[in-house]
Amino acid sequence: MPDNSNVSVAVLLPCYNEEVTIGKVVRDFKAALPDADVYVYDNNSTDRTAEIAAAEGAIVRKEPRQGKGNVIRAMFEDIDADVYVMADGDDTYPADAAPAMVDKVLEGYDMVIGDRLSSTYFQENKRPFHNFGNRLVRGSINGLFHANVTDIMTGYRAFSFTFVKTYPVLSRGFEVETEMTIHSLNNNLRLYEMPIQYRDRPEGSVSKLDTVGDGIKVMGTIFRMIREYKPLPFFGGIGCVLGVLGVVLCGTVTVDFWNTGMVARFPTLIGAVMLVIAGLLLFVTGVVLDVMAKNDRKAFIVESNSFAMLRRR
Repeated sequence: MPDNSNVSVAVLLPCYNEEVTIGKVVRDFKAALPDADVYVYDNNSTDRTAEIAAAEGAIVRKEPRQGKGNVIRAMFEDIDADVYVMADGDDTYPADAAPAMVDKVLEGYDMVIGDRLSSTYFQENKRPFHNFGNRLVRGSINGLFHANVTDIMTGYRAFSFTFVKTYPVLSRGFEVETEMTIHSLNNNLRLYEMPIQYRDRPEGSVSKLDTVGDGIKVMGTIFRMIREYKPLPFFGGIGCVLGVLGVVLCGTVTVDFWNTGMVARFPTLIGAVMLVIAGLLLFVTGVVLDVMAKNDRKAFIVESNSFAMLRRR
């Protein structure tokens, strides 16, 4: 096992109205990682979340911008540590898995994913639309990036210092976990999935997830990041569809002209030519943006190497 005696570890717990569970969560992580600093970021809670967390020995800070993505952005900006462990304050993730996740980061992984779906998630989670959404998101992202990540949307993760300081948090809400996974796959980061024993919220604890609303946001994030990270398949695919449609319509007009010697459907011909031109423009746009995306990945590697070198010094 790696020597982590001199390693600084930060436990990050974004919270919004978690007074029922936050005390136990802080105690569990302090027991699992005695030398770690436990941070609770209170995201405009209207209950006693912050008070209870402080009483249990957590470092409590406020984040006024509503949304989990905003909280994680503030955490990553404010806190310096060698290893970060992120979990939720709802007592659904086992703290006793955290030491093994820390060890994996110290072995060299950029992000360790707490995999719920390989263990108890589908038995504990009684919300069928959540289960369907997990499968849909997983299939979409793995298919696009030719990956095999089991749990795309888990909130239980561990990170290296370099990952935290070079990851641009753009999402504001619960779609941030999906964004993290796509960012990691796009930049070929070192990922490790560790199965964990997920448990549903205890009685009295209320989920903040909106199945439909958050699901739409997650799918919107996937759509946006496909457009940004895979522009050639995105724009080239649309361009090919329009181009083929235009060629087919041109073909029908050509057949009519061959048989009659006249172009009887000028509007169709004009529309078909415009479709072909639009298809070509979209394809060229995809090629240009694809080159830019590759340059962005090169710049990210250089930036990550610089952060890692500065950290070693």
